[in-house]
Amino acid sequence: MHALRVAGMADEAKVARRYALDTAVVENLLLDHEAAGLVTRVGFAGLNGWALTERGRAEGERLAAAELDATGARPVVAAVHDDFMPLDSRLLGAMSRWQVRPAAGDPMAANDHTDWAWDEQVLRTLANLSIALRGLEERLVTVLQRFGGYGERFADALAHVDRGRRRYVDEPGLDSAHTVWFQLHEDLLATLDLSR
Repeated sequence: MHALRVAGMADEAKVARRYALDTAVVENLLLDHEAAGLVTRVGFAGLNGWALTERGRAEGERLAAAELDATGARPVVAAVHDDFMPLDSRLLGAMSRWQVRPAAGDPMAANDHTDWAWDEQVLRTLANLSIALRGLEERLVTVLQRFGGYGERFADALAHVDRGRRRYVDEPGLDSAHTVWFQLHEDLLATLDLSR
């Protein structure tokens, strides 16, 4: 259920990959959760998967609060969230610069990615954020192992970009740098029961 909260919508394979679980086990759990009214099958823009119901979201919040209390992880997760927020502003700025390249007469012109120096500045920012993300993850996994993997996924996205696959900067359907970052942010918010 937590994977669905973080991703918004996911199929069995995506949930299984994220938490290194067997796809058949994930499918059975999702069917059980569907029978309990916690998840539902959804489709959007040609994509199909599972999403939480309102009841499932409330149950997930209850479970996350219980997990924080049982593990004593709340102070660490809250401190990481506080340290994450300025980094989030940097990430959002970098994503804006990746998508928009002001031109004469058009301050909101789409970035056509022909200005190598402009794009390289964005990629350097993302590389620095990758290092910072690993530090945050190290702190989180000392109290909750489920936060593991974000740093590696972000670095993998940047490795794709280095190999010329620019879509891995910000494309929503991929495990892009933006997708991974957004999911970590959602994970922190869901864990602490905060809203955006």
